[in-house]
Amino acid sequence: MRGVVFDGTRTEVVDDLEIRDPGPGEVLVAVAAAGLCHSDLSVIDGTIPFPVPVVLGHEGAGVVEAVGRGVGHVRPGDHVALSTLANCGTCPQCDRGRPTMCRRAIGRPGRPFSRGGRELFQFASNSAFAERTLVRAVQAVKIPADLPLTSAALIGCGVLTGVGAVLNRAKVDRGDSVVVIGTGGVGLNVLQGARLAGALTVVAVDSNPAKEALARQFGATHFLTGTDGVRDILPDGADHAFECVGRTELIRQAIDLLDRHGQAVLLGVPAADAEASFTVSSMYLDKSILGCRYGSSRPQRDIALYADLYRQGRLLLDELVTETYPVEDFAKAAADAHHGRVARGVLVF
Repeated sequence: MRGVVFDGTRTEVVDDLEIRDPGPGEVLVAVAAAGLCHSDLSVIDGTIPFPVPVVLGHEGAGVVEAVGRGVGHVRPGDHVALSTLANCGTCPQCDRGRPTMCRRAIGRPGRPFSRGGRELFQFASNSAFAERTLVRAVQAVKIPADLPLTSAALIGCGVLTGVGAVLNRAKVDRGDSVVVIGTGGVGLNVLQGARLAGALTVVAVDSNPAKEALARQFGATHFLTGTDGVRDILPDGADHAFECVGRTELIRQAIDLLDRHGQAVLLGVPAADAEASFTVSSMYLDKSILGCRYGSSRPQRDIALYADLYRQGRLLLDELVTETYPVEDFAKAAADAHHGRVARGVLVF
């Protein structure tokens, strides 16, 4: 079967992957579509350290092919969106409704794939850049069959992360002011999360002026190509500032743009050893810096919610899909994503 493999040096599309049968509590999914996220590119460029060789991809949707013993919420033929959280469901964090904090869901990559007798790692417990992937039952979320799989694929990372950061982590309220730095796939979902939450002023900041129309479509009330003009719109600062790029200087700018009692939410992923600075005295005005993993999501709940919002016309998904690529065109898809030519490129099998 086909898939995208990174061996630590080069990335290639191969056609000789194998995958084992599902065991207890596992689901085998035929992947129909997978969004190309910057986290995949960050593995390739070393920003996100990960063991190799690895089958890439972590934002996908498809059709259930087989289930292991004990799986009852999905069955063969069901359409599913995939999450990256292989959480255990029984630890104190899961019991508190915080599956993103489950230690079983972080840093324990499995190896369900093989190639030429050698096992390959699974990226983010998902590996959606393969014709078939194997996930824990909790990662497969049933979705309506009329939801296009090319759009449904994007829920599993970009939507969960961006919209979830607004609704679950920052808890943006009606009338709040929001600044979003970076309007890629995650940033656009922060914008529409702010719109859903009822934010009054939503300032999108991106160095690429060509992104203005899409940013406004997703919920921006203002668009700037730099943060210098934010204070002209919000003289006292913002209630919430979301950094969606992963650059330390932009993290500092997000913090400096806060009003009293404001929150800076960090969503971009800089290098693992990156350090950011801020003026300590400014924080005593009840400001907060919030990390946010995967939108503080509960995927079994949130994916179903976002699917319903999409069907009601309140959540934009189709508009995120700038272009689809056959998996064989992964190199072009990666280049387009790296240079910001697409909001979200989607690989199809």
